[in-house]
Amino acid sequence: MWTLQIATPYGVAVESPAVFRHEFTVTADAIDTNSHVNNVAFVQWMQDVAIRHFAALGGVEPMRAAGGAWVVRSHHVEYLSPAFADERLQVATWVVDVSRVRSTRRYEFWRGDKLLVRGETDWVFVNAASGKPSSIPDAIKHALSRASVAQGSSSA
Repeated sequence: MWTLQIATPYGVAVESPAVFRHEFTVTADAIDTNSHVNNVAFVQWMQDVAIRHFAALGGVEPMRAAGGAWVVRSHHVEYLSPAFADERLQVATWVVDVSRVRSTRRYEFWRGDKLLVRGETDWVFVNAASGKPSSIPDAIKHALSRASVAQGSSSA
């Protein structure tokens, strides 16, 4: 188990059960010609941990029942320090906002006590058949609210 101490522009460090954490080892296929993790790998890991978190919250079945899906509207990623093959990284993610059809999620990647990358994704809930934005069902809003940290505050 690792402890995350966040001191970012996202706000003051606080402990919160709303934060989902995952630890993994960087594999060789994530390394680019600069001998560090390719920037695109972090975006993929952001998506992967968001999916894991959503599943852990019990959101998958209500999403399927509603005929919905999540799509990315935008990603913002700030790369602060490189990561390398075989390193153990920790990622934390949490929800900062849920509206009628959108949800904003933040991420931080750490190697020990060093913050490497922080990011944010604006997710849009859509009708899976039409691809058009759709209201987030109450069951999903409820699940996401358990994972929500108010904007302006960060979590640990």
